[in-house]
Amino acid sequence: MSDLRSARPLSPHLTIYKFRPTMAMSILHRITGAALYGGTLLLVWWLVAAASGPEAFETASDFFGSIVGRLILFGYSWALLHHMFGGIRHLIWDTGHGLSKETSTKLAIATLVASLTMTLILWIAVLAFG
Repeated sequence: MSDLRSARPLSPHLTIYKFRPTMAMSILHRITGAALYGGTLLLVWWLVAAASGPEAFETASDFFGSIVGRLILFGYSWALLHHMFGGIRHLIWDTGHGLSKETSTKLAIATLVASLTMTLILWIAVLAFG
């Protein structure tokens, strides 16, 4: 019986894969999707506070106006934009385009660059005009 088990092929594992940008973006897409749950709960808290009256809204506004609150909002906005650009990348793949190794790597890098760039542009605009 032990000879049969040792003759079976082993499943691929992380040590045989070369780490690629598409793998990193896949992992980040999952992480940002999960982070959006927490951020959306904070958005709900803010909306409920706004509907609950001035005191509750002021408490929520004080939190989101603090350094910690702004860092959370920055992370939430990046997660939202990164997840959106990752979704666009997947839509492109669903059309049958961008599936070659070189193009998929370029799309993965573009996803990260676009999400970081748009997050910075968004926050520069918010801080300048808000």
